Amino acid sequence: MILCADNLTTASASETPAAPRRFIEDYALIGSTETAALIHRDGTIEWLCMPAFDSEAIFASLLGTPEHGSWQLTATDPDAHITRRYLPETIILETTIKVAGGTATVCDFMPLKAEGGTHELIRIVRGVKGTVELCTEIRMRFNYGAWMPWVERKEGMIHAVAGPDAVRLSSSIDLANRDFVTHADFTVTEGQTVAFALEYYPSHLSPPMPRDPYALLRHTEAKWQRWASDCTYVGPYADTVRRSLLTLKALTYAPTGGIVAAPTTSLPEVSGGVRNWDYRYCWLRDAVLTIYALTDSGYQAEAGAWRWWLMRAVAGAPDKLQIMYGLRGERRLSEIELDHLPGYEGSRPVRVGNAAHEQLQLDVYGAVLGAFDAARRDGLPDMDVVWPLQRAIVTHLLDLWRKPDSGLWEVRGPPRHFVHSKVMCWLAFDRMIASAEDFHLDGPVNDWRAARDAIHADICQNGFDTASNSFVQYYGADRVDAALLQLPTLGFLPVDDPRVQGTIARIERDLLVDGVVYRYQAEGNDGDGLPGREGAFLACSFWLCDAYAVSGRLDEATALFERLLSYGNDLQLFAEEYDPTSRRQLGNFPQAFSHFALINSAHTLAGAASGVAAHLANGARA
Repeated sequence: MILCADNLTTASASETPAAPRRFIEDYALIGSTETAALIHRDGTIEWLCMPAFDSEAIFASLLGTPEHGSWQLTATDPDAHITRRYLPETIILETTIKVAGGTATVCDFMPLKAEGGTHELIRIVRGVKGTVELCTEIRMRFNYGAWMPWVERKEGMIHAVAGPDAVRLSSSIDLANRDFVTHADFTVTEGQTVAFALEYYPSHLSPPMPRDPYALLRHTEAKWQRWASDCTYVGPYADTVRRSLLTLKALTYAPTGGIVAAPTTSLPEVSGGVRNWDYRYCWLRDAVLTIYALTDSGYQAEAGAWRWWLMRAVAGAPDKLQIMYGLRGERRLSEIELDHLPGYEGSRPVRVGNAAHEQLQLDVYGAVLGAFDAARRDGLPDMDVVWPLQRAIVTHLLDLWRKPDSGLWEVRGPPRHFVHSKVMCWLAFDRMIASAEDFHLDGPVNDWRAARDAIHADICQNGFDTASNSFVQYYGADRVDAALLQLPTLGFLPVDDPRVQGTIARIERDLLVDGVVYRYQAEGNDGDGLPGREGAFLACSFWLCDAYAVSGRLDEATALFERLLSYGNDLQLFAEEYDPTSRRQLGNFPQAFSHFALINSAHTLAGAASGVAAHLANGARA
């Protein structure tokens, strides 16, 4: 039985009118460096997990209907003209609403959590000119829209409770409840402001007194601008690079230093398809890109925090290295399906958790050891503590590298000898040798050198197709993989080696479509174990920029980079994938992997002695 102090009655989801089509690029991100929300351009919050990125959603209409939780805040005039931007050097979203009678703005933000305080989401409406009539409707739901909360009004504020979770909603205007919806119609005139605050707290505790939303806005703006001012990148596309860095900071789980791949789950890789995954975890494949993007841009502290998260996550069981971990280093990420949610544009199943954490992916060994080597070279402190762990990991790899695996792309077909995975094993030994020699560290370097040379020879013999003059996706395959674009930047072979250039040419021929690169040919009898197709992968497209740049094809690299930038939304946010046919973004959003790749490509194009190409190619075996 659902209890409610306002004697609410249940409204059937079937009574909610069908919403117009909503695209992934329509959303904006706000966040607190512990969790995040997605806000549609019409002012509706459609995704919010509290208290952390991986918590159950309070607003989940992104994957369903408004009845699965949402917060609408908009003008009553259906012809209102709406624009949006981030306040400079912040992730505070400012939406401007213009109607015939006036103009108003809405500032949406999530303050950094105070010690002992609540997790907050603040919305401040300001009258700019004339008069604007607005309305708000708030549907608080718990457990991804499955649970209707117990609602009561206390001291002028609305409290919603479901199991261990509770939220408090307060406002400077009166809010009414009807049919399990909190709503208000109100007007703002020039100079007038209206504030709303949604605060999460554990239901068995009493929340502290609410904080002043206007002071929080000033404080949050100053905090973000101060952080942005530490950016040292001064090359071309500086505004875009800083925006990507701000996005990555917003995707950081501050208590541990982990960075989530995305704040969402189950946004599809093709509309209506089954390739829908939960990305609210931390992937080891991001490790090298993370270190380079942060340290090259002046963020040593964030790189150090990520390094410590990485060390804690993999410590204690180097023979049990996973491809991903939870925000706090959790190893068990059991995957379930949420049958009550219809999915984004009917894309089912909706998944929570990720079964790929159980896969063997050999590339993570190179990612981890490459990241530790990069951290040591960038002068991050206390790297001597990490060396014993590195040695334990690479010792386990001495035999493991010969096994088939599931590859970088987590295919759900049979394990294979993926060429990129073998190259990353080669990188693991190469970076260990370089660290030992350059920093006078102890280790069986001769054994590592023998393993590195054996892997190199094995790849060149079994992973190269002489007929097409190209490396292939896996041993014996007749197809190519976009991950092979990293061969020259990883230093596996010189960029002018005919085999490298042949691989780049085949990727252009087989995987490049309208300026975006597909990861591989997903369809066919020997595909990836899943039905259907997917969009082009934006990170791979930036890797082609890198390959062009290090090949001396700078005009092509620049043209491709600028074309890719045009595929971001109006706030310079990028999802995982892009469909060149419909010209829409696809996959979880915003995607850290895409933003890391963008930042590193900008560094490469700027000609800095840094970035992924310079860092690895300078020290790796040619």
